[in-house]
Amino acid sequence: MSLVSEEFPQVVPYRAEEITIPADVTPERVPTHIVDYSGTVTVTNSVSDLVEHSSMETILPVMNQYTEIETCVECSAKNLKNISELFYYAQKAVLHPTGPLYCPEEKQMKPACIKALTRIFKVSDLDNDGILNDNELNFFQRTCFNAPLVSQALEDVKNVVRKNVIDGVCDNGLTLKGFLFLHTLFIQRGRHETTWTVLRRFGYDDDLELHQDYLFPLTLKVPPDCTTELNHNAYLFLQSVFDKHDKDRDCALSPEELKDLFDVFPYMPWGPDVNNTVCTNDEGWITYQGYLSQWTLTTYLDVQRCLEYLGYLGYSIISEQESQAVAITVTRDKKIDLQKKQTQRSVFRCNVFGDSGSGKSGFLQAFLGRNLTHMSYYAISTAYVYGQEKYLLLHEVFPDFDVLSDTDLACDIVCLVYDASNPHSFEYCARVFKQYFMDTKTPCMMIAAKSDLQEAKQLYALTPLEFCRKHKMPPPQAFTCNTADAPCKDIYTKLTTMAMHP
Repeated sequence: MSLVSEEFPQVVPYRAEEITIPADVTPERVPTHIVDYSGTVTVTNSVSDLVEHSSMETILPVMNQYTEIETCVECSAKNLKNISELFYYAQKAVLHPTGPLYCPEEKQMKPACIKALTRIFKVSDLDNDGILNDNELNFFQRTCFNAPLVSQALEDVKNVVRKNVIDGVCDNGLTLKGFLFLHTLFIQRGRHETTWTVLRRFGYDDDLELHQDYLFPLTLKVPPDCTTELNHNAYLFLQSVFDKHDKDRDCALSPEELKDLFDVFPYMPWGPDVNNTVCTNDEGWITYQGYLSQWTLTTYLDVQRCLEYLGYLGYSIISEQESQAVAITVTRDKKIDLQKKQTQRSVFRCNVFGDSGSGKSGFLQAFLGRNLTHMSYYAISTAYVYGQEKYLLLHEVFPDFDVLSDTDLACDIVCLVYDASNPHSFEYCARVFKQYFMDTKTPCMMIAAKSDLQEAKQLYALTPLEFCRKHKMPPPQAFTCNTADAPCKDIYTKLTTMAMHP
């Protein structure tokens, strides 16, 4: 089977007698039960041996009146006339139905089919120039049909498109218009199996929806105390996706470029909050670093959502893998890291605690190079520890002391932020530490925020420095984001280092 395997004859509605039955179709190889599918019907005259004339002239008007009838076959169980053909067409009506693909009355593909094939075209357009060149067509052919193409076959199909569709071929490549025309042609000629093979290879089910097993592979299991990260090949794939949509080569995705990237999704996966969670440029556009950071965040917090997103982008297709689950690394149990005093993780979570108004939001945004305060409970970017690039994920914990969840407490390092100018601010940090972290092995760091303001004496039994010494913590780190220059990132490198070497 092939997308471009033969010269196309005149486009006509197909009938049983016009199609060559494969030589290997025998009664022994067909199913023993035949079911109707979505109104698709195969009509048979099973007593043709009892009449001397053909009944095709009688049934043709019925076929024209009822478009659900795809095929009519005259057969006889007595003399075995067309028995293998009967089972072949019945099987074909079930496995490769016309109903979901094509509207006979309008003589065009249905919207759901066009939508699915459009996504397939965009995924296969590896350089995002709106054209499937010869290399991309060859890759598509190999992916769907596991067979190579010869150059003459490519030219033949492009010539057919040129003769029938204006702008179907551009710069010697197949446009979306030409791609859709070819599949309309296949369906009109009765070669539904070609289109169905393509659709199913790209993850679609019989209702032209992406199959749940395709979007959510069942092979990925994440034990407790383990985390999920993207592996090297996944990052390479995501880099290629970024590059093909960054058309102006400014290492950032404009709103139009981001919309084009997610055009293969059924919905926009990233909301406006993403711009406050990752690095952006001066225009507020997500940078290359911010783009990879957001993918890292999604993988860490919701790996199933990440698998779904990779499925929409066609990761398993383009990377020629069984599923997108191979893009994920499940890290080993954190207890083993503590025993061995080393870790293989690349993403470290820092939960940030502090009373209301202590400066937590400013601390998160300063990590992204911003001085202004934005509302976001997450911030993620890269930090370099001994020359190695790692991701530090900051999570601002809601300050309600009595409703801290397991998620609020599970992290690689704790950051306790107090307002150095507010005498009541430190007490909250001390209470959180003593109740939740004093008897754990989770490293903690105290942050004296708003250090540009007049320091106030904290109304607590111990000073912040004495408290840190007593509990064998590093001394409080002075921090402010109220500067004309970009905030210093040394403190985030310290946090990442402590998380890596608890």
